[in-house]
Amino acid sequence: MEIEFKEKVILITGGSRGIGRAIAKKFADSGGIVIINFNTNKEEAEITLDELNGSGHNAVKCDITDPVQVEKMVERVIHEYGRIDILVNNAGIYEEIDMDKTEYEEWMEHWERTVSINLIGPANLTFKVVEAMKTSGGGKIINITSRGAFRGEPDAPAYGASKAGLNSFSQSMAKALAPYNIYFYAVAPGYVETDMTTEILNSERGDAIRAQSPLNRVALPEEVAHTTLLLASGGTEFMTGTIVDINGASYLRS
Repeated sequence: MEIEFKEKVILITGGSRGIGRAIAKKFADSGGIVIINFNTNKEEAEITLDELNGSGHNAVKCDITDPVQVEKMVERVIHEYGRIDILVNNAGIYEEIDMDKTEYEEWMEHWERTVSINLIGPANLTFKVVEAMKTSGGGKIINITSRGAFRGEPDAPAYGASKAGLNSFSQSMAKALAPYNIYFYAVAPGYVETDMTTEILNSERGDAIRAQSPLNRVALPEEVAHTTLLLASGGTEFMTGTIVDINGASYLRS
């Protein structure tokens, strides 16, 4: 099956590197017009743009934890491109914390920062994009969540909770917005070989993490991207509300 997104407008948060970069490249390879959102790393965003096939792509700076910036970014994209056909909420952070060595103030800041980036930011961006999608006749929204939403993350509880919330948000929106032809999906990877995980995977914990999967490795960004494109393609509308695991059988649920 050939997947095409000719002239479709795709907005990808955290698109400057890692999973976001892989998703952006696959959409561009399939004919899409890609807008990658970045917050601080303009240099990496420009590298991603240079690697995209086709034309019309752009990079937009926006801190997704700032509701005003979110609104302005959506307005800018709509003004320049007329619509947003697909939104991929990919931006996120993973931070570990040791409760036995953490002060209360640090604990609060850790939770606020994690939930703001991983859950509240995507919720606010979704709200503004949905407004535009209702006008244009529909669209698809894919949220990148995590295996950690299901299995518990003792070293990163805010991360696990925020991704569980993003799963629930995806399913709630799938029910709420189906009448508008707006479809929601969640993609839940385990560890992925990216800049964000390099330090952990290269540490003494790396072999044990890879051994969690019977494939004895972690996912590649391109594997997450491939699933994302599949969900964004035509013919998957009746899968709305689905959460797709990409964890190499490292965590199985039913």
